Amino acid sequence: MGRKHTTIAVGMSGGLDSTSAAAYLNEQGHKVIGITAHMWRMGSRCCSDKDIEHARDVTAQLGVEHHVVDVTDEFDRMIVDPFVADYAEGRTPSPCATCNAQMKFGILRTKALELGADAFATGHFARAVAGQDGASRLLRGVDAQKDQSYFLFGLSQEQLATTVLPLGDWTK
Repeated sequence: MGRKHTTIAVGMSGGLDSTSAAAYLNEQGHKVIGITAHMWRMGSRCCSDKDIEHARDVTAQLGVEHHVVDVTDEFDRMIVDPFVADYAEGRTPSPCATCNAQMKFGILRTKALELGADAFATGHFARAVAGQDGASRLLRGVDAQKDQSYFLFGLSQEQLATTVLPLGDWTK
């Protein structure tokens, strides 16, 4: 993982990857805080109410605190509306990449830091490292078949500086 952190908030989607990241960080002795974004007013195949409940169950099993942050208005305004407009114009938007930069590593990360975390983690198969020049670098995950760094290309230096991607060195 490279950098040393004591309290790490994990963006919990309710899926296996974020669950694995939280469990691994917890096992490594970090204080883990689970944090989940409530994005949809109605059902969805991703980020659903069922996913939130699963994240809540996982954090309870791990014995870590869990917070749900309501970002439904922001999600509509910053992700859904631009996606619909771009699609209607014949473009091929990437809502997941935008969501990662603005929702997960934006709003959720900010909330995590307010809760006392000094780093923010997810279950993405990518790596974030500090270069010798002090700049943060986003690298591909070691498993080329599962690499998800392309979903994180929009992260800023400020976001990358507090990012922990514990699964980046794993093979899936």
